[in-house]
Amino acid sequence: MANEQKDSWLTRQLLRPLWLIAFIAACVVVAALCARDCVNSGEKFVELTIDENKSIDITPQQIRSIERIGQWEFLSIADEELVDTTRRRLLGSDDQLARIYRGTLRLGIDLSKCSEGWLVASGDSVSLTVPGVQLLSEHFIDEARVVAFYESGSWSARDKDALYHRAARIMKARSLTSENYARAEANATEQLTALMRSFGFRTVVVKFGE
Repeated sequence: MANEQKDSWLTRQLLRPLWLIAFIAACVVVAALCARDCVNSGEKFVELTIDENKSIDITPQQIRSIERIGQWEFLSIADEELVDTTRRRLLGSDDQLARIYRGTLRLGIDLSKCSEGWLVASGDSVSLTVPGVQLLSEHFIDEARVVAFYESGSWSARDKDALYHRAARIMKARSLTSENYARAEANATEQLTALMRSFGFRTVVVKFGE
């Protein structure tokens, strides 16, 4: 009796893998039949494909909107100058005029002056050729803050205007240095790069014209 139970248990253990194989084979047959039926009925399998588009589209309208920014300031230099002049007299004391001039010189680029094709995009890279850094306005002296430091004698409006323009030349000579132009270009490159990366570009090259 014990031998019979042992033989029955052993038989079940040997047959278990065979049942598993038979089940898998049945599944394969059913799948094959379903595929044949789909082909015979004209149905097609749906194939799912995923394409990664690494090209970034920037429209002409977006380029125009950037150009409409116009003057973009990247560096401002505050300056104050004491400028004087003396007019010699043969008799009596000399006439003297001294004034303090204050102003802010602003360096930047004018995007409205960009040439055709200044922005070229390729994939996730973009190249910009923008106008060179320049003084954005010649009217940088704040006339409301001009102080008459000293004045003796008679001075005409023309004399005072000449002193004003002399002060402007001095302020430009002091402020418009190669170092300040380089700083303005570095700031422009940084901010233009940030702008382009906000559009999705990863590589940004900025070049400056004359």
